[in-house]
Amino acid sequence: MNHPLSLYNTLTRTKEAFVPLQSPFVGLYVCGPTVYGDAHLGHARPYITFDVMRRYMQYLGYKVRYVRNITDVGHLQNDADFGEDKIQKLAKAAQLEPMEVVQQYTNSFHRDMGSLNVLPPDIEPRASGHIIEQIEMIQEILDNGLAYESNGSVYFDVPAYNKEHNYGKLSGRVVEDLLANTRDNLEGQQEKRSPLDFALWKKASPSHIMRWTSPWSEGFPGWHLECSAMSRKYLGTQFDIHGGGLDLMFPHHECEIAQSQASHSHSDSARFWVHNNLITINGKKMGKSLGNFITLGELFTGTHEVLQQAYSPMTIRFFILQAHYRSTLDFSNEGLQAARKGYLKVMNGLRILDQLQYPAGTDAVDAKDEEEIKKLTEELFAPLNDDLNTAKSIAALFNLLKKVNSMHTGGFKLDTISEETFEEMRTQYRALVLDVLGLKVEQTADAQSLLEVVLGFYKEAKETKDYAKVDAIRAQLKGQGIVVKDMKTGIDWAYEE
Repeated sequence: MNHPLSLYNTLTRTKEAFVPLQSPFVGLYVCGPTVYGDAHLGHARPYITFDVMRRYMQYLGYKVRYVRNITDVGHLQNDADFGEDKIQKLAKAAQLEPMEVVQQYTNSFHRDMGSLNVLPPDIEPRASGHIIEQIEMIQEILDNGLAYESNGSVYFDVPAYNKEHNYGKLSGRVVEDLLANTRDNLEGQQEKRSPLDFALWKKASPSHIMRWTSPWSEGFPGWHLECSAMSRKYLGTQFDIHGGGLDLMFPHHECEIAQSQASHSHSDSARFWVHNNLITINGKKMGKSLGNFITLGELFTGTHEVLQQAYSPMTIRFFILQAHYRSTLDFSNEGLQAARKGYLKVMNGLRILDQLQYPAGTDAVDAKDEEEIKKLTEELFAPLNDDLNTAKSIAALFNLLKKVNSMHTGGFKLDTISEETFEEMRTQYRALVLDVLGLKVEQTADAQSLLEVVLGFYKEAKETKDYAKVDAIRAQLKGQGIVVKDMKTGIDWAYEE
């Protein structure tokens, strides 16, 4: 299979033609959430971005294995090597078992992703379920002389690794500069040979609840190690794409590459490293650590103080896809309101296309109209081949939509294009909107409100003694399993028993 798809590779800082290691199979790994709180708008961006990447690759005919992990241990406060585990801290405060916290927020994350129409991964490994694989990988790095034990903890030896490899090749960081900017008096640094060294295994303090037995101590794995071990287990020592947010590039992804190179894998883990840019709020990164985040639940219900209204999941999805994944995206009520209008326009176009009927017995094809519709249809998917440019694909959708609306109102005569071109246009529009961009129809009205409207018409028909209409409404509602009840106190309804 040979598709003209190119992706920006952070590792090489260039756009490269995407050719899988073992076509038609594609291995895709994306860093999942640390489950100690509800997902926020910043989390939605990587999972929607890589959902579209996976969907588009499947549309192209690739067989994708998508692995997205759950971090349920080892992610310490401030993403550091010292301090308390984020999940354990919350569990203590709430007097819960840490895995209760993990389950609660994993369930919440899955609900939010389902609302956003993000397809579940093919494999969703948990860090705590892969301790054996992590211990094996640490032992390999120790055997290769690129890690050392200190007081029961094991640290990756960055200076030793850097003699033969390039620590910093993903992020562009330089070891000398990193050392110059590091204070030597940081808490717990005395265990390390270099302040740049990072934990592969941490000996648990007496108060630490989450702990496992290892050859070095009772303890827990380092945060960076988890993804290295899990991606290797399910995708091999080298695979096609590793994705995640730009905020994970350093140190998390940089350390993943170092661990993979220093282990018996001797690879960069993935051939393509793909990073989505961040969502900002007033120009600052949105995140839990800064306390400036808006949870997805708050967005869906409109309950955060900065929100002017509630925004539906598809509005959020459309808002994110309207920007190219590598550009920053600043949160604003105006932006979300505009996204809602854009989303509804696209979905109305879908409804119109479903209704349009190609006229029978026509042979008056106009070459100019035919060429124009063909070109507009081809432009729908072309931007996705250029580093997954959803923003340009959506712009192409709007260009085609003008013609679709004109076909609907009769301004553009359907018989001036061939039936083949009409069907291709309809098929491609549907495929892009539903299958690749992953948008879906949202019910804008609830059944209860619509029922109240119908009962209003029923009451009116009774008062004007229009019994034919009364019977018709009764029959229609009965067909939906609803019985109208005429009572002295007024009109009510019930489910038909």
